[in-house]
Amino acid sequence: MQQTIYIPQEELDEELTINLKKIFLTLYSRKFLIIKAFGFILILFVALTFILPKKYKVESDLYINKANSSNMMEINPYAIEELGSAGGGMAALMSGGGGALTNELELMQSPLVIDKVIRENNLVYKKKFGILPNKKEGEYISTEAFLKKNISFENKKGTNVVTIEYKNKDPEVAYNVVNSILNNYIDLHKQLNAEKSKSDKEIIEKEYNKAKAELNKKVNAVSGLPEQAIISTGNLSAMSAFSSSARQAMSNIKGQVIAGERSRAAVSEEAAKVAELSSKLQWAKMVDEMSDTSKVLVLKEPKKLRDFEYSSPKLLINILLGIIFGAIAALFACTVAELTDKKVSYSMLGDELIYDAERDFTDLKLILLANEGKNVALVFYNDIPQNIKQELASFTNTVLVKADISNEFVNSVKTSDAVIQFVSPFKTDSKLYRQIKLMLNEMNKKIIQEVLVK
Repeated sequence: MQQTIYIPQEELDEELTINLKKIFLTLYSRKFLIIKAFGFILILFVALTFILPKKYKVESDLYINKANSSNMMEINPYAIEELGSAGGGMAALMSGGGGALTNELELMQSPLVIDKVIRENNLVYKKKFGILPNKKEGEYISTEAFLKKNISFENKKGTNVVTIEYKNKDPEVAYNVVNSILNNYIDLHKQLNAEKSKSDKEIIEKEYNKAKAELNKKVNAVSGLPEQAIISTGNLSAMSAFSSSARQAMSNIKGQVIAGERSRAAVSEEAAKVAELSSKLQWAKMVDEMSDTSKVLVLKEPKKLRDFEYSSPKLLINILLGIIFGAIAALFACTVAELTDKKVSYSMLGDELIYDAERDFTDLKLILLANEGKNVALVFYNDIPQNIKQELASFTNTVLVKADISNEFVNSVKTSDAVIQFVSPFKTDSKLYRQIKLMLNEMNKKIIQEVLVK
């Protein structure tokens, strides 16, 4: 079922109007307040540049090689890590996708690395805000607490490069912390590589020794005749056609030859297994020798900073922040002043305005002439200049009424068809102004114009 929604034509005809002149006058009338609020915030932000403690940022870039770290055709065993969970298999590993560095980032941030960094740099809990007692004061901070503040580990998208950044008030501490992270992370890599290579070597060596012992056992147990032995039995083979003893001898010889071939096949198979394990053992020993190396290459070494090479606060950034927040503070101060002023301000006025009664008096006359057939009440709050009073007296359809909360005022306005108000900005009482407007609204008396009197 289709519904038809009716929208009144007058709503479609309404236009959003902004009285720019009134906005400008509102801001201009509060210019000193705006300048004070804006200037105070701007000066405060500039002053913070020199008051706040300086922070020094030390950074380093690491290239983590996820592929083979040697020039050999074989795959380095300790470079193959969790191929199933890496999500990309061997191709993803060898391509060096950024996602493969998830484990490396976890290693960098693990207690195996961070705890050593904390102790090497004596990072301990101190008094809160430098003055309040702390129950943990003097204790080493935890890994979780260290990672929550001033440290970041970022994998540059699409690369195997990890950037480490650390901020501290002391440039020496900032440098030492980043350096400690690098050293302990590389040492952890070497340790993991060594454990993997030693474990591989032990397993292969054990299997090699077992296979070699089995080979020796089978070599010692070799029995039977070689295959060539049956060639020399030609005459015996001929005789086997006529003699049962010759046939028996021939059968025994064939059995010995078959047994010999089986023994030699078993020995050959075991020898091939020993040779293969020997090759793997040699590779494992070579990897063990390589295990004191790391897959980590430091592309950008941490740099010791000088006193003036701080990262924050920056004067230019604070000036920009001061301008932004200064503008916000100035607007807020202006709004508060407009809302709380005891005198009528420009923002309290309506949109139908004549901004200067004397200069724009002809505009007022046009409005009065246009409403000649109506009784118009001229409501004034403050004294009106004598020359304007004389001019208004020439209009027979008008009556001057003093704004007041009284029966006299109500009776004077009751007989009028429209109202024109004469208001003096920053002189007229704002409370009385609001009350009169509310009263006129309750009486259904439309204010067709407001005239500003100096």
